[in-house]
Amino acid sequence: MTNLAIDLMGLTLKNPVLGASGTYGSGFEFLPYYDVSLMGGIIGKGTTLRAKVGNPPGRLFETSSGLLNCIGLQNGGVDYFLREILPEVRKIDTHFFANISGSTIEEYGILAEKLDVDGVSGLEVNISCPNVKAGGLAFGTIPEDALAVTKEVKRKTSKKVMVKLSPNVTSIVEIAQAVEEGGADGISLINTLLGMAIDVEKQEPVLSNIFGGLSGPAVKPIGLRMVYEVYEAVSIPIVGLGGIVSVQDALEYILAGATAIQLGTANLINPLAGSVMIQGLEHYLVEHQIDDIRTLIGKAHHKEEV
Repeated sequence: MTNLAIDLMGLTLKNPVLGASGTYGSGFEFLPYYDVSLMGGIIGKGTTLRAKVGNPPGRLFETSSGLLNCIGLQNGGVDYFLREILPEVRKIDTHFFANISGSTIEEYGILAEKLDVDGVSGLEVNISCPNVKAGGLAFGTIPEDALAVTKEVKRKTSKKVMVKLSPNVTSIVEIAQAVEEGGADGISLINTLLGMAIDVEKQEPVLSNIFGGLSGPAVKPIGLRMVYEVYEAVSIPIVGLGGIVSVQDALEYILAGATAIQLGTANLINPLAGSVMIQGLEHYLVEHQIDDIRTLIGKAHHKEEV
C-alpha cells in the first residue's frame, strides 16, 4: 500500500494534487469529466470584494509552450460567491480554498472576514494585485506590503492562510520571509510571469491589456527554482505551481520542497489532468517501492556525504 495523503498547514489532504485558481472554476465545473472529490483540494477562481467584468477581448493567447492571459479577475464578487457558488462547493468532498484579491489592505481584511465560513478550508491570498494607495505597485513586490496584507488577513480569519507569491520580483526569498513573518500558514508559488505578444500583421499587441500573465510549461524552470530557494528560507509549507503538466513535473516540485502542487494550464489542455496526475503519482510510488509520498518532499536538497 502507498500513501498519497499529506498534511498541509494542519489540514489532511487525500493527495498533494490541487486545482489552481482561475483554471478550475470552483471544482463542480469538472464533475462531468471525473469525480472531483478525488482531488486533494480546489483553489477557487479569484474573488474580489465587488463584481468585476474583467478586461475586454482578447484575453487569451497561446505562445510557445505557454499561455498568456489578461482576464482581469472577472468574477461576481464575494457576496455572489457566498450566495450562489459556495452551496455547490460544499457538495464536493474535498478541501476548498478561496482565492482572494484586493486593491487595498482593508479589502483583503473584509474578504477574509466574509469568507470565514463553513465550506472554506482556507484562503489563498493573491498579492499580485496593484496597491491603489501606493501608486499601483503590486503588494507582492514589496516585502512590507506583503507582510501587511498577510497580517490583516490573519487577523480577520480563523481559516488557514496561504499567500500566493508573484515571480515578478528581484528576490522571491525576501517576499516569502515577509509573509511568514506576517503569520502565513503556507505559501504558494509561482503566480504568472508578466509577458506579451505582438500581432505582426496588425503590428500591435495581441492582448487588450497589452501585458498578460504567462503560464504553462515555459515557466516551469523558473517556478521550480523559486520553490527550491524558498524551501531553504522558510519553515512553513510550500505549494508549488507553474507549468506542471506531467507526473515528472509534479515530482520535481515535490523534490524541490513543495508539500503539494497545483495544476493550472494543464486543466485547459486536458480536463482530466487532475485524475491522471493522481493516478500517475500513485503509479510512481508503487514502481519505485516508496510507501509514503511525504518522504520525497525536499529530498533534492539532501545530498549524501561522500
